[in-house]
Amino acid sequence: MISRFANPERFDRLARAVIPWTWGLAAVLFAVGIPWALAFSPEDYQQGDTVRIMYVHVPSAWLAMAGYAGLGASSFVYFVWRHNLADLAARAIAPAGAVFAALTLATGALWGRPMWGAWWVWDARLTSMLVLLLLYLGYMALRAALEDARLAARAGAVLGMAGLINLPIIKFSVDWWNTLHQPASVFRFDGPTIHASNLWPLAVMALAFTALLAALVLTRMRAMMLARRAEQLERARERRLEAEAAA
Repeated sequence: MISRFANPERFDRLARAVIPWTWGLAAVLFAVGIPWALAFSPEDYQQGDTVRIMYVHVPSAWLAMAGYAGLGASSFVYFVWRHNLADLAARAIAPAGAVFAALTLATGALWGRPMWGAWWVWDARLTSMLVLLLLYLGYMALRAALEDARLAARAGAVLGMAGLINLPIIKFSVDWWNTLHQPASVFRFDGPTIHASNLWPLAVMALAFTALLAALVLTRMRAMMLARRAEQLERARERRLEAEAAA
């Protein structure tokens, strides 16, 4: 099954069909979610309009974590089975995930200033999310620093898998330690604690961010595949010209 979906030609055909739909879905969901969240959803009785930051902050945090889970899973597939498409997926996810992690921290700071009275505190949830951003940046820096492509792929896969340990720390930090950050309010055994008037626009924004991440990753994967193919063709052309000149 893994080998079937790791075939570059099969992936290219699938990506060409799916990419326009993912971009279109993201556009429609944002067109619905942004005005619903920022204009038509009610204020919070405690936070006032500050609650609207949640509609960007929470989906960004979810997608930053989901993105790294995908990066770690792709790293594992490459490390075990050496499927180049898995390595390509990890490389494509990294910059998008880093942007979502940075957006999470930025919007969290905007929310924390009026709510906590500080832009930043060394809260367990905030600190572990900062570590996640550093893992993304470290992965990209490591890949860029090593000239040998195979060595870079293997080293990146090891770092990608090792960083997975941070995901449960982010998730359960508010339960394991005494933190300022509020506990889970959506995914709970006893049901969400957010009112439906806020929960529905949050769900639409979460789906919009998910579609955006999928579109970004698939588009970048296909672009990198085409760039690699163009590089291979250029090298073949240079070898052919050299052979003709030698003859």
